Amino acid sequence: MGAVSDAKKAYRLLRHALASRSAVQRVRRRLSALGPHPHDHYRIAVYFADGAVNMYQMRQWYRPLAELAERWPVVVLSRQATGAEKLLDEDAPPVAFVPTVRNLEKFIAKQDIRVVLYVNQNTRNFQMFRYGRRWHVFINHGESDKMYMTTNQYKAYDYALVAGQAARDRLSRTLWDYDIDKRTIEIGRPQADHYSGALPYTPDDRVVVLYAPTWEGDRPSAHYGSIATHGEALVTALLATGRHRVIYRPHPRSGVVNAEYGAAHKRIIAAIEAANATDRTAQHVYDDGADLGWQLAAADVAVVDISAMVYDRLAVGKPLMITRPADERASVDTNGYLSDCEWLTVDGARDIVAEVERVRADEAAIARLRMWVQHYFGDTTPGVATAKFHAAIERLMGEWDAWHAHEIGAVRVDEDDDDEEGVGEDD
Repeated sequence: MGAVSDAKKAYRLLRHALASRSAVQRVRRRLSALGPHPHDHYRIAVYFADGAVNMYQMRQWYRPLAELAERWPVVVLSRQATGAEKLLDEDAPPVAFVPTVRNLEKFIAKQDIRVVLYVNQNTRNFQMFRYGRRWHVFINHGESDKMYMTTNQYKAYDYALVAGQAARDRLSRTLWDYDIDKRTIEIGRPQADHYSGALPYTPDDRVVVLYAPTWEGDRPSAHYGSIATHGEALVTALLATGRHRVIYRPHPRSGVVNAEYGAAHKRIIAAIEAANATDRTAQHVYDDGADLGWQLAAADVAVVDISAMVYDRLAVGKPLMITRPADERASVDTNGYLSDCEWLTVDGARDIVAEVERVRADEAAIARLRMWVQHYFGDTTPGVATAKFHAAIERLMGEWDAWHAHEIGAVRVDEDDDDEEGVGEDD
């Protein structure tokens, strides 16, 4: 059995290697057709070391970065071929495919990159940290109270652009000897100024419920996913009423670790298809698209897991419920919004119709929601977060200029000293 297992593993590795080589060749052909990047052009780089599976972390930044690029040219440094392919397929900034450190060095040597932005905590970020004389800035791919948001890895960056006071409080509670005032800059949520996508259904009098679960997690402390514990029951109940429209938007990694979770995910999709086949006016939606925004704005009520989707929806200021993790080992930070949110338990999911009506009618809950929106995102007036984002970049560029001028001045002083010493020696 061991020999058979080893052979299967070797075959899988070979297939993966061949697929990766093919993807690399495709990316290089496409980039070659686009022509070389202009020298000394880009001032901002977004470092993305992941493949296609984590593209959701980049997509939400496309439009804010496109607007920023009107002032400061932006390029994405893509380390994996599958990620680079997706970036080229989508509405992303210009792409530099740099799979090796040598490729990376050659590219940045031809550019004047002053700020490097990071959307996640990939371990290969450290390969970029080696390059000084530029700011390394964590911008993340969402706001949440997950433990991911307080990792000690924050200290590796020169700065972190955070959503608001809640993020600052969270980091202050958790990180030792981290200068919050110096190393964090509040920008709200610029993505909210660029909600994208069109409604895939015709609005009517149905109550629209967004169910947006996260994936199952790869360790007990991160077992936030609810598809197998809450999801089937709540979707089944809502599909049966004839008065609700379900938008099901699962995390793209759903089922990658746990087969049971993946099977529940597939059953939900099948149930939605069956409900639409039975009643064509239902127009329930299985949403696996790239656009994120219309779902958050359109839903009357949202049901989400502990994830960035909590805070994406929170910024909209409309009713939402958070699934309470069934696994008691899951780490839940109840210092912030989760101390005051509307929890949906496993039992509550079976009574989802009544729960939806309750949160829609609860004025006190809605008032609390508005208070938390301010705490997490500050002023959510359209355009304000984008202005803060641009101001943060301007600040960093100004600080880069100041350090650069200081460095040049120091070199000139050294050169003058050398000249004077040389004259004395000749004399």
